[in-house]
Formats: sequence, C-alpha cells, structure tokens
Amino acid sequence: MRSRYSAFVRERADHLLATWHPSTRPSDLTLDAGVKWLGLLVKSHRQIDTDHAEVEFAARSRVGGRGQRLEERSQFVREDGRWYYVDGEIKS
Repeated sequence: MRSRYSAFVRERADHLLATWHPSTRPSDLTLDAGVKWLGLLVKSHRQIDTDHAEVEFAARSRVGGRGQRLEERSQFVREDGRWYYVDGEIKS
C-alpha cells in the first residue's frame, strides 16, 4: 500500500500498473495533474489467508487549493511471492 501511495506522489504510473493484478488492471493509466498528496494513514490491515489481504486507508490530497480525503478498503492478492492490488471499495 505504501509503495502504491508513493507512486501516486511521484506520478509513477508504471509502478502502479506493475503492482495492479492483471485481472483488474487497466490497459493504460493517466494520473490527474495538479494533485498534491499530503499524507497516508493506514487504518487497518487484515490478513485473510496466506495469499489474500485487505488494507483500509485514508489518503489526503489537495487539488486546486481544495483539500480532499480518499478512504478506501483495498483487496490484495499474493502471487509468486508478490502482492498485487486487486480492487477497492471507496468509503463515502
């Protein structure tokens, strides 16, 4: 999760795509320009079994001077020793 957040901060779409599971990964990823990421809080982590996990987080950002907060519960799967982001449920 932290490496994916860092990839958003550094605008590294290549890393985001490389850590996204092929079953849900988009063919292309364009990051929003002008986003200033302010912080990540990992609220919880739950190991479901040896190859599945869930991470709940909040990420703060600013776009055009306006603060935003993204809260999500993300699903991850481990394949060949590597963790991949599968999908997430955004909390409103």
